[in-house]
Amino acid sequence: MKDNNDKKKIVVTGASGQLGQELQVIAMNYSQFEFIFLTKEDLSVSNSSRVTNFFLKIRPAFCINCAAYTAVDKAEQERENAFLINSVAVRIIAAACKPLNVKLIHISTDYVFDGNSATPLKEDDAVSPINLYGLSKLKGEEYAFRDNDQTIVIRTSWVYSEFGNNFVKTMMRLMSEKESINVIDDQIGSPTYAADLANTILYIISGEKFIPGIYNFSNEGKISWFEFATAIKELSGSSCKINPIPTSQYPTAAKRPHYSLLDKKKIKETYNVVINDWKKSLAVCIQNLMK
Repeated sequence: MKDNNDKKKIVVTGASGQLGQELQVIAMNYSQFEFIFLTKEDLSVSNSSRVTNFFLKIRPAFCINCAAYTAVDKAEQERENAFLINSVAVRIIAAACKPLNVKLIHISTDYVFDGNSATPLKEDDAVSPINLYGLSKLKGEEYAFRDNDQTIVIRTSWVYSEFGNNFVKTMMRLMSEKESINVIDDQIGSPTYAADLANTILYIISGEKFIPGIYNFSNEGKISWFEFATAIKELSGSSCKINPIPTSQYPTAAKRPHYSLLDKKKIKETYNVVINDWKKSLAVCIQNLMK
């Protein structure tokens, strides 16, 4: 039996977030690795000396960076905080990885695009964020590749899970409180069940190849937020009425891309990844939430 000291170590930052918690759930299925899950209380990822010293001490084989500032609307006013976590901290982590040859998987977003496409977005399509959150995440991508050539960036969209705050849990709560709700029907994309993304990340890490670059990941399908909400209603057995509305009727501090459907061909072909249909994964999540 292998001693823990012989196991490859995987550092996971942002361990209290949706993806971080999903990774903790499935980590037990990967006994060949030693996982070190870190919340912001465990390690301030924006503190260069602490991050550097931690990596020197632990000497992990992989780092999965799930740490992120995700308050999209607040980012418009809290620019410094958004860039500190989504950009500066990524640079610090990547720089700590480089001399130790640590392979970095960094999580990014569909918000790096402007939403004006009419066809699924590929990894090499032009980026042009329309809000500060998207800009901070794009800078983080650039820093990750600049400071550590052994980096995979995974862009994902509309993330939800049993953990944290997300659209699915908000909709289920509102549907239990109200007779009717309004949901935007002119923003198009595909949701991402964080458990599916977590499984894909560990599948890649446990494989034989690690090919740096940008990869898109979300569940299969093409829907609007209204269609997403309608499915949540159906799967949770709610009788709440859902009214479709245009984005213009729901103003927010930060602009949202109208179209953010991601093309997943690259990750499927490179790593032989099988991606679940969005509604199949949503059903699993809602079933877990209703237990």
